[in-house]
Amino acid sequence: MTEKKANNLMQGALEMLILKTLIVEDRHGWGIAKRLKQISSDVFTIKVGSLYPALYRLEKKGMVECYTGTSDKGRDAKFYRILPKGRVRLEGETQSWHQFSAAVEAVLKSEG
Repeated sequence: MTEKKANNLMQGALEMLILKTLIVEDRHGWGIAKRLKQISSDVFTIKVGSLYPALYRLEKKGMVECYTGTSDKGRDAKFYRILPKGRVRLEGETQSWHQFSAAVEAVLKSEG
């Protein structure tokens, strides 16, 4: 796999995970990272240098929108909400991911 393809796969996976965290409620960046870490039992520790570029890409693609709100600590924060286009992408990507991961699992379980 080329480095470009690997980067695209990682970006796509991160975007899918971000969209998933926004299904239930709007969140600010730190809340998204915290939720991903929590759900994954500390496997996914998303750095700011990856999270915000992914959020900006999703916003540019019309999948999320950003607005200013107040955090639970009383501070102004940028919150993100998933848009209908993001819900459609999440559904499609989730199906593709399940097919991909099932295929990888089948190969790994095979005798080679």
